Amino acid sequence: MQDQENPEVIPQPEGDAAPAAQAAAEPGLEEQLSATEAKLAEMHDAFMRAKADAENIRRRAQEDVSKAHKFAIESFAEAMVPVRDSLEMALKVEAPTVESIKEGVEMTLKQLTAAFEKNRLVEVMPQQGDKLDPNKHQAVAVVPADQEANTVVSVLQKGYMIADRLLRPAIVTAAAPK
Repeated sequence: MQDQENPEVIPQPEGDAAPAAQAAAEPGLEEQLSATEAKLAEMHDAFMRAKADAENIRRRAQEDVSKAHKFAIESFAEAMVPVRDSLEMALKVEAPTVESIKEGVEMTLKQLTAAFEKNRLVEVMPQQGDKLDPNKHQAVAVVPADQEANTVVSVLQKGYMIADRLLRPAIVTAAAPK
């Protein structure tokens, strides 16, 4: 009578039929598991290779920066060697005259100027009356003058810039306010 009251209940087979149904389902799960494990191993391998590549790139970049720092002055040094050679040759002259010394100094100065230009070392030489620029000029004195306040009266020492960076400010005197 219970079978009649609940017609949807399906009778379970007895014996080995239930384990056989589970056994049929298990190979699909095992295949999925092995496929997932294979994919995981593949992804792990790809991750480790990418990590090693990134580490190699970082190391190479660090070596390049280190070499750039180490040899940054190489170009300037190459330009300065002829200047030193000229100075040494001038000292070897046995009977220098004032004219030959002056000529040698002028030629050496030309070599030095060319070396500076080649390496973007630029003079900061303000003219009288130029506005005082605290980024390029250092006023060591304020003097009364017949010109506008905070302008350059005289230059005591040239300044220098490397590209856009100040190496040494020009030392100047500035006009005092009236």
